[in-house]
Amino acid sequence: MKLGFIGCGNMANAIMGGIIRAGLVPAEEIIGSDPTADGRERTRKENGILVTDSNREVVEKAEVLFFTIKPQYFHEMIAGIRDLVREDQLIISIAAGRTLAYIASEFGEKKVKVVRLMPNTPAMVGEGMTAACANENVSKEELAYAVKICAGFGRAEIVPESLFDVVTAVSGSSPAYVFMFIEAMADAAVQGGMARAQAYTFAAQAVLGSAKMVLETGKHPGELKDMVTSPAGTTIEAVRVLEEKGFRSAVFEGTKACMEKSAQMRMQQGKK
Repeated sequence: MKLGFIGCGNMANAIMGGIIRAGLVPAEEIIGSDPTADGRERTRKENGILVTDSNREVVEKAEVLFFTIKPQYFHEMIAGIRDLVREDQLIISIAAGRTLAYIASEFGEKKVKVVRLMPNTPAMVGEGMTAACANENVSKEELAYAVKICAGFGRAEIVPESLFDVVTAVSGSSPAYVFMFIEAMADAAVQGGMARAQAYTFAAQAVLGSAKMVLETGKHPGELKDMVTSPAGTTIEAVRVLEEKGFRSAVFEGTKACMEKSAQMRMQQGKK
């Protein structure tokens, strides 16, 4: 087996699906473990991979291991597979708050190759944004391979681990802020008489298209904003009110709070 997943939750299935659809690794070369029968059956149906209830079987059969379980279960999970993990295997973790050093320390004296990823939930629709970093045992080629895999479910960039709290705030958690923005715009549209389903479509497509303009035109967001704001028009009036209500400050402070919380969680990672 080429790839092995310990944990078959939503993000794991999104990653598997992206990899398979992109033709990077065929389904028959992927194995995944999950403690629940429902989780295994769902993964088998969605992605057609081999499933098992044994983490140890995944480690024995796979060349690359994905750790796709919640961070609070890492200590117990690694204790159960530590003796089987080979030093030539590449470990890829998506756990928030579990640093490269923490994961390596859980394997004791064994020299393990660890790549840490920070994906976000839009990976579930092939539009994820993922940050990647690696420890000193990972070669440039192996890190490049991990980034290539991430491209199967969105965009990916190599980022220093010191910036992962920032990544959490601006990418990992930010879909929640965007969903709130879409919901608020849709609520206003409903108040104006539009059907709710249609309001969500208009608001969500506006956000999608606007984000695509930032990524594809290379223009500064402020410049793109100015292209929409005609003198004495409707848009600049909306911008005025948003500024008056502290829109930018609210987003800035919320993102900053997310960074600080991420840092706090990271500092607590040594507590089992």
